[in-house]
Amino acid sequence: MKVSRELKTGIIAILIIILSVWGFNFVKNKSLYEKTRTFYAEYSNVQGLIPTSPVTINGLRVGKVLDITFHPTKKGVLIAHILLTNKVQFSKNSIAQIYSPDFISGKSLKIDIIDDNADFAISGDTLRGEIDSGILGMINEQIAPLQSKVESFVVNTDSVMQSLSAVLDVENQKNIKNSLRKLSLTLDKFNSIANNADHLIADNKSKIDSILNNANSAMQNFSQISDSLQQADLGATMIKLKKSLESFSVILDSIENGHGTIGKLMVDDKLYNNLEGATKELEELLKEVKLHPKRFVHISVFGKKEKPYVEEIKE
Repeated sequence: MKVSRELKTGIIAILIIILSVWGFNFVKNKSLYEKTRTFYAEYSNVQGLIPTSPVTINGLRVGKVLDITFHPTKKGVLIAHILLTNKVQFSKNSIAQIYSPDFISGKSLKIDIIDDNADFAISGDTLRGEIDSGILGMINEQIAPLQSKVESFVVNTDSVMQSLSAVLDVENQKNIKNSLRKLSLTLDKFNSIANNADHLIADNKSKIDSILNNANSAMQNFSQISDSLQQADLGATMIKLKKSLESFSVILDSIENGHGTIGKLMVDDKLYNNLEGATKELEELLKEVKLHPKRFVHISVFGKKEKPYVEEIKE
């Protein structure tokens, strides 16, 4: 059977068309035998997300971003076209979240599956779009308050440096240099004194050892004296001394109140005056005895009559 040229041309054209369609889908990573689903998500800012960015669920790649376009009616809103090649089912309330997997690679998109009783999402549904701040966002959030503190610190430091610069004029700088020089001299003298003290200690080490030994012996003797005092029952002695002092205090109180002979002698002036008068009379009597002994001593051998005493009248 002879095939005409026209039939051959038609068959070749059909094959070319089939191969072209297959090649186009192969380049787009879309198999002719694989069922795909397309979802949409709206964002005010895609944070650098681009077509062909990977789409993951729990870290597993399940598709890619097919395209990003502007919303036809909502001003400034972007629509991400999400192509899924995986048959996994998830709720229509799930979230399409843009995130940064690491510091090096670009933005990616992940489907955050919501476990609820809502219907499963089907191709053509619009998922809720969110942006995950990620590691960089967390760092920025932590750095933001720190940045304000650093800026405030820099401003305060600048003010302090300006004030310090105003205070440290040429005259004050000279004074500070002189003070530092004097401090250095003082430290040198202190170092010299310390060295002399070291030499003095080294030269008199034997004497110092002797003094320390004597001090040690004195402390031991004091310890022995303390032991002796403790054994001597110092407490009982102090009690006896206290009782003696109390008795002596009672005696003094009795004397002060005029009780007893000593008390009356110290308190009663009459007794004192009587004693003083008696003492004077006794003194005069002894004086008369010395001056005129015959008036008081009479020796009569033959019974001569005793003459009475006649007091002399002093002119």
